[in-house]
Amino acid sequence: MIELIQYVIEDMNKQLERIEKSLNLLNDELVWTKTKDSMNSIGNLCLHLAGNEYQNLVSAIGNRPFIRERTREFTTDGGITKEELISLLRTTRLQSEEALAAVSMDDLSREVIIRYEQEDWNRMYRSAAGAGETYETRTIGRLLVQVSAHYGYHAGQIVLLAKMLQDTDEHVSGQYH
Repeated sequence: MIELIQYVIEDMNKQLERIEKSLNLLNDELVWTKTKDSMNSIGNLCLHLAGNEYQNLVSAIGNRPFIRERTREFTTDGGITKEELISLLRTTRLQSEEALAAVSMDDLSREVIIRYEQEDWNRMYRSAAGAGETYETRTIGRLLVQVSAHYGYHAGQIVLLAKMLQDTDEHVSGQYH
């Protein structure tokens, strides 16, 4: 595995550990609690991270079938345990690592197609795209950076929400701030 990909996976694995520690502080009800109606629950954020990672790393880069229900990631309000969320995140990570193991240095500048469901595309971009118009292209190198940054952003939200929902002195990040 090339160095950049190793760094991306190492950082995303560190974030995944923080997410798992955060989930383990909570019961299943708190995992699906929204602190405000306009915000996502930790469960929603976990579904979103798994969906985004699968879409970009496993499907776009790894050339596996596109399977994602992005809207469901934000509308689900329970019925999935924290253990199931952790399993989903870890399974997605294993699939990502498999896909990325085949990437070469030359591949970093290769463009890949990122597909979207038409309903999700139109909701995200507030547009009326037609069939066949719901995709983007990015180079693999840029996509790796974007997915990693996106993962870290939402992992931080999860840590903060978990601490708001369940007061603890535990330093989930492994660092003392």
